Amino acid sequence: MVIDTLLPLALAFIMFALGLTLVVADFKRVFTRPRAMLIGVAGQMLVVPLFAFAISLAWRLPPDMAVGLMILAACPGGVSSGLLTHLARGDTALSISLTAVTSIAAVMSVPFVVDLSMRHFMQTAVSVDFPLLKMVRGVFLLTTVPVVLGMSIKAWRPALALRLERPAGRLATGLFILIVLATFFSQRQVLMENLASIGPAAMLLNASVIAAGLGLAFAAGLGRRDRIAVATECGLQNAGLGIFIAASVMQSPAMTVPSVVYALLMNAGAIGFVFLMRGMDGDGGARVKDGG
Repeated sequence: MVIDTLLPLALAFIMFALGLTLVVADFKRVFTRPRAMLIGVAGQMLVVPLFAFAISLAWRLPPDMAVGLMILAACPGGVSSGLLTHLARGDTALSISLTAVTSIAAVMSVPFVVDLSMRHFMQTAVSVDFPLLKMVRGVFLLTTVPVVLGMSIKAWRPALALRLERPAGRLATGLFILIVLATFFSQRQVLMENLASIGPAAMLLNASVIAAGLGLAFAAGLGRRDRIAVATECGLQNAGLGIFIAASVMQSPAMTVPSVVYALLMNAGAIGFVFLMRGMDGDGGARVKDGG
């Protein structure tokens, strides 16, 4: 399908546009402050699945929907989290690093969470054949390669990078909006049929994990930009991977529904979060070095 080709290209361009705004020192700073990385990983890999489990129980979701929500919660951060973090004036390098780290760690965590979910909600065990090489390759091609390309232009051709930065940023934002609209259009039947049943639980999960990410980062003493990155990473899941696991690995169309619904709602929640953070940034973004 055309969308299967255009979507990865659009995501890659978004990461390229972010690369134009970054330098190597941004990533060095991230890894010299391991506390922010540890909090972000804990939020993504522990807080999100725990909240999804609690909401599944409290909402009394049907077993297949509960397992589907757990599959979604076990997935790593979405590629678009870097763009949303950038728009919210958070630490983009931290967000990109968290996406890469949690994507690799998901090789072990996703089978574990899915197996526990199947045991609890469906009273059966499952051996999840996780697509390790495919996932790592996909994350590398969609994040690392275009970011490095953008950073290389900024380092070797700074004048060109400066000219490209603003139009590329605007195009990246436009592509993100198109991705959200394309998600809605391509999955409109599933959304219309299931939004009323799974939508409230998905919306509650999204709002609660963003808030929990903020709270966790604040309690750890992280700076404002780090708090934004952690919260955004918690709120944006790799829903495409969740759909793939549910449909291809678990072979359960019903289990794909939570990921489909969440894919739309998480972007709406993230956009709201961006406006909230920018509105609270009273100096108009002049103070961007609150690293924590």
